[in-house]
Amino acid sequence: MFISRHALKRLQFQRSALSETFLGALSLCYPQQAAYALSSDSLAESAPADSLDTAVTEHTSVALASPTDSAPQALCSEDSCAAWRHAPGIKGVTLAGQRFQEELRRPEGSSRQPGRVQCRSFSAQALPSKQSDEAEPQGFVRGGYSVEQFPPDKVRNFSIIAHVDHGKSTLADRLLEMTGAIPRGGRAQYLDKLQVERERGITVKAQTVSLVYSHKGEDYLVNLVDTPGHVDFSYEVSRSLAACQGALLLVDAAQGIQAQTVANFYLAFDLELSIVPVLNKIDLPAAEPEKVAEQVQQVFDIPADRCLLTSAKTGKGLDAILPAIIEYIPPPKGRPDGLLKLLLFDAYHDEYRGVICLVEVIDGVLRKGDRVTACSTGENYEILEVGLLTPDPAATQQLRTGQVGYVITGMKSTRAARLGDTWHLLKQPVEPLPGFKPIKSMVFAGLYPVSNADFDALASAVERLTLNDASVAVKRENSTALGAGFRCGYLGLLHMEVFHQRLHQEYGASIITTTPTVPYSLKHADGSTEEIQNPSQFPLGKKLAGIFEPTVEATIITPTPHVGAIMQLAQGRRGEMTEHALLGPERTLLKYTLPLAELGGNFYDSLKSITSGYASFDYEAGQQRRADLVRLDLLLNGEPIDALARVVHREKAQKVGAAMCAAMKDQLSRQMFEVVIQAAANGKIIARETMKAFRKNVLAKCYGGDVSRKRKLLEKQKEGKARMRRVGSVDLPQAVFHSLMRT
Repeated sequence: MFISRHALKRLQFQRSALSETFLGALSLCYPQQAAYALSSDSLAESAPADSLDTAVTEHTSVALASPTDSAPQALCSEDSCAAWRHAPGIKGVTLAGQRFQEELRRPEGSSRQPGRVQCRSFSAQALPSKQSDEAEPQGFVRGGYSVEQFPPDKVRNFSIIAHVDHGKSTLADRLLEMTGAIPRGGRAQYLDKLQVERERGITVKAQTVSLVYSHKGEDYLVNLVDTPGHVDFSYEVSRSLAACQGALLLVDAAQGIQAQTVANFYLAFDLELSIVPVLNKIDLPAAEPEKVAEQVQQVFDIPADRCLLTSAKTGKGLDAILPAIIEYIPPPKGRPDGLLKLLLFDAYHDEYRGVICLVEVIDGVLRKGDRVTACSTGENYEILEVGLLTPDPAATQQLRTGQVGYVITGMKSTRAARLGDTWHLLKQPVEPLPGFKPIKSMVFAGLYPVSNADFDALASAVERLTLNDASVAVKRENSTALGAGFRCGYLGLLHMEVFHQRLHQEYGASIITTTPTVPYSLKHADGSTEEIQNPSQFPLGKKLAGIFEPTVEATIITPTPHVGAIMQLAQGRRGEMTEHALLGPERTLLKYTLPLAELGGNFYDSLKSITSGYASFDYEAGQQRRADLVRLDLLLNGEPIDALARVVHREKAQKVGAAMCAAMKDQLSRQMFEVVIQAAANGKIIARETMKAFRKNVLAKCYGGDVSRKRKLLEKQKEGKARMRRVGSVDLPQAVFHSLMRT
């Protein structure tokens, strides 16, 4: 373990931060034999006062101020390392050649003196400072580095890929701290900057950061891309991997390989990336790293002894990760002297600076002031600013081959930035890169303002938010029940929820959402096909040659005892098993072809419920297949509500219709007239609920007399109720739509 060789002005040891070992006797001897014996309750001085300045606070806190220009570089045992790392005031601690940083201040005009540090748990020789090229890492900006120092062979581009909640963002925090990009003990999940990410504990938007790491006396520029783990954001993962030559495959040592672990591995494998397996959370009591390493070898054919055992929380084993990145991940293969070729792999909108594009320089050098051309659109742009994310933007004069950074061109909308596009210098065309697969929306839903007067505000909020999330498809539409709104396409249900939450949190929008639907293909009798995204477009009373629905290829990994329950759930959702494999004696992999529409509602909740939360689930788009589907409408007093229409399988129409009628009845308030709620499948009524009207007792004043008078009063009341029903209207609260989304 090394303590920073930079100026040590003040070290403060607290009982909460240090073990009892460090609170024991400690002596510090300089060449002048100035020594101090310190304990948690007393301070014995045995050296000249001018050799070392000391201060003692209430019993448990001792502060030392060194007059040296260089702090000691101390070697100590691994057992003591954790306590030293977490001590406030420590600028740098290194175990096995790896540095951990914290900010330190240095006294003015101090001189350098070597010395010796001794503690009850270790003995260490304090060394004089070394040359500047061996300075402890301070990050790109504070270290005074420039991009010219890093040719392609000194660059490494990698991503962290894993199943959701396996510790990607925490590991990214540790790597940033180890390389001096951020101070220790700061905000957790530093790269998760959106409020929705911090509330949900997930990564939604991929983030990029450039780090500087010294390995065997050589400085390397290491570009890290922190990726999402949830299946809905797999498109973010694929874009990030396109800018990398390798990936850390992170696996929870307690949970083992999960469905998204498999999916992300094959994304990286198809791109021929070098994989470095890392088993995280080995500090958990339930961790079984040896068993999980065997799973990695069995499923991915990666030798078990190549797995790095780490705990991002405690810091154990992290010293091996960055050296492994340097050794096992190859440098970029670009040509520094070739024509400029850029890969545009991400873009986001800044309110003050416009569109900020993230690029990788494949060949050549990109300089500030260059004029570039986008291959896909032919548009020309001037490079107004270029730089690295460290993680904050750090402007440079250029980006060189293999480096990943940001560019600002004055572009106004992210939709002009075609992700996967190739950029080149003006009038110096190059062969375009393959690019990315086009975004395909998997789920569609209506988006309406609570009040029609708020439509313009909602339109502005949607437009601004889609600048930062170009994967959302937006199309304006009108509903007879809800008025003007939008039909939005999303990559999945979680993506939809996150988009709606961001609308509310970032722009204060109050919205009504309709039931999510999927796109269907209709084949007409004349052989023509039509794709519909809104159930209200489904034709009634028209004979069709065929109806086709989208499917997904689902992967489920579960403990073996739950296989039977999962098979029953999948069959009830019209699933077809395509693969059944064992991942050892306790875990099973199941693959199903499922209709995409069946994943809505409570499928994921049901899967977690029947497996006690131990199953993991992932899917990718499949082929379309023929299905017997009908349009299900909900009618209120005989009037269909187009915003509540949906397409369901004919066998489930009656059950779903009855559930929708019951859900609406529970949410509506009684009226002064009778309300009839009906469900109709292709125009045929299949379910009904009736809400009785409030009635005044018109016979209360009749104490006797002829029965015809009572009958006359009742008939008059009946006629009034019928008239109210014809001209009256029922307000649908937002809770109705939320309730029907879960049926």
